[in-house]
Amino acid sequence: MALPVALQLYSVRDDFQKDMLGTLRAVKEMGYTGVEFAGLFGKSAAEIKAMLDEVGLVAVSAHVPYAEMMADPDKTFASYKELGCEYVAIPYLGEEDRPLSPTYGETLKNIEKLGTIAAKYGLIMLYHNHDFEFVKVDGKYGLDIMYDTVPASALQTELDVCWVNVGGENPSDYVRKYTGRAPVVHLKDFSGKKNENMYELIGIEKKAPTRPEGFEFRPVGYGLQDMPNVLAAAEDAGAKWVVVEQDRPSLGKTPMECVAMSRKYLATLGW
Repeated sequence: MALPVALQLYSVRDDFQKDMLGTLRAVKEMGYTGVEFAGLFGKSAAEIKAMLDEVGLVAVSAHVPYAEMMADPDKTFASYKELGCEYVAIPYLGEEDRPLSPTYGETLKNIEKLGTIAAKYGLIMLYHNHDFEFVKVDGKYGLDIMYDTVPASALQTELDVCWVNVGGENPSDYVRKYTGRAPVVHLKDFSGKKNENMYELIGIEKKAPTRPEGFEFRPVGYGLQDMPNVLAAAEDAGAKWVVVEQDRPSLGKTPMECVAMSRKYLATLGW
C-alpha cells in the first residue's frame, strides 16, 4: 500500500517565501498530501497553520537548525506543535558537532535532551543525514553510533536516500536496517558522483563552483536511484511518510517544475 507523499518546502523555498498560500495551493494540486518545513520566513505558526487548513495539506514535519533548538527548545517545539507538525528534524550538523569531532559525544547527549523535550510537546525528533555521518569511528559509522547511543524514544531516523547512496551504502538496505525507527524517508535523486564541491549545491560551501562537475540533484525518478526498491524499503521499514526533496533544480527546469515531475513519476508507480 502506497504511503502518503509530502514535499520538503526547501525544494521551492524562493516560491514559498514570495507567495506562501499560492505555493501551497500549487503543491496540493500536484498531488502532494503534506509538506515539511525549512523555515517560516517571518510568519507565525498560527498564520501558516491557517493556510494549510485552507489548502488541505498536512504539516508533517519541520527541519529546524540544531543551534535554534538548543537556544530555546521549549519555544521552538511549542511553535511547531502549534503549526501541527508530528515530527521535528535536525537537518544538518556543523563540523564541530560531527562524528569526527572530539565533542561528538556531547552532541549526542544534547540530541537526546532535545528529543526528550520534544516528546513533552507531542513531537517526535528525527535526524536528517548527509554523507558526512558515513565516516567510521572505531569501525562503526558515525550515523550508527548516533542511533546506538540516543534511544529510539528520543530520536527516530529521517534517512535521506541520496546521501546514504553518496555515503557508500545501498539506500534500500539501509532504510530496511532501521525498520521500526524510520517513520519518514527522504526521497532524493541525483546524477554523477561524489566530489569535494557538492555542498555548494545545498548552500553550505559558498566558495565552491556553482555546479560541481558531474553531480547534480534530479527530480525523483530521473536519476541513478532505484526508486521502486527504495519505496518498497520504506514500506517494509514501517514508514508513515515519504518526503520529496530536491535541493537545487536541474534539467533546465524550475524548482516548481522539478517537484511536479517528481510527483508525476511517483504517481506512475501508484504512489
